[in-house]
Amino acid sequence: MIQYIVRRFLSSLPVLFGILLVTFTLARVIPGDPCRAILGERATQEVCDRFIREKGLDRPILVQFWVYLGEIARGDFGQSFRYSMPVTRLLVERLPTTLELSFAALSVAMVIGIPLGILAAVRHNSWIDVLTMIWANIGVSMPVFWLGLMLAYVFSLLLKDTSFWLPPSGRLTPGVPDTPFYEVWNLSFPENGFLAGLYVFISRLNILNALLTANWILLKDAIQHLILPALALGTIPMALIARITRSAMLDVLGQDYIRTARAKGLPYHAVVFKHAFRNSLIPLVTVIGLSLGSLLGGAVLTETIFGLSGVGRTLYDAITARDYGIVQAFTVVIAIIFVIINLIVDISYAYLDPRIRLR
Repeated sequence: MIQYIVRRFLSSLPVLFGILLVTFTLARVIPGDPCRAILGERATQEVCDRFIREKGLDRPILVQFWVYLGEIARGDFGQSFRYSMPVTRLLVERLPTTLELSFAALSVAMVIGIPLGILAAVRHNSWIDVLTMIWANIGVSMPVFWLGLMLAYVFSLLLKDTSFWLPPSGRLTPGVPDTPFYEVWNLSFPENGFLAGLYVFISRLNILNALLTANWILLKDAIQHLILPALALGTIPMALIARITRSAMLDVLGQDYIRTARAKGLPYHAVVFKHAFRNSLIPLVTVIGLSLGSLLGGAVLTETIFGLSGVGRTLYDAITARDYGIVQAFTVVIAIIFVIINLIVDISYAYLDPRIRLR
């Protein structure tokens, strides 16, 4: 198993290098002037020339790329042109928002999609099956930005005077106490370094920080702010999970060992969940892993609609502002997370199906 993990990690390095090279090159060859995108259209040529020299953009692309590789090897993603701060700090501040939103959306998709898929397979060709598949097709085809706006309109405007009201934007209500866990635990906060970044990263995960500090007001408020964006972002993976679950369950329910289990008089729920569902997990785990990777990289519309300052929204703003450091760093981090997710999915195959051996 260890050899397999090491081999997969080493095989991923050329992929990550290729992503970094392509991103680095495309960010510099697409039309647009980073100087005027940052300083405005009225910036003089003299000011722009000085800006280009200070940022090292006057050197050949290969030289810039070599310098950037050396910075990454030291754990430095460079400076942001737009925010005039280290890109690593922006990552620590913005990535928790996207992670929290993505996992919330995936949780919603799994909690609703898996039971619906099982129910549709068990009640095959019934009205439940037909309605589930109609809903799944609508969910796959529904634009995320439209659904987000409709959810915000219904739950924030139409239901504003009811107990079903939900906040339309932001991560927290102003004034809600969100004291970091390291202050509650009286931990000494290092000025810089990995530990400082880890402390800030964990404290930016509002739900985790609320659990660590037993701050139930923060926990309730954070969950309320996550419901609408998680529903909007999780609709497409929810529909995909329901369809994959139904298809995998139908394949398994037609196998001989399922008929044998039923002939032996086993309870129907034991046949469905212990035998059928357990043996249909491999395709389901695959689509869940791919969905999580897609959610991490495709949350820009949801974050924009609901006013969340996450990776997607920051990356979009960085592309329009030609902020090369943010574009490169955020893209590489998302690619690394995607590679890790795929590795976890592959390893889980060996536990779900003993016939699979990872060497």
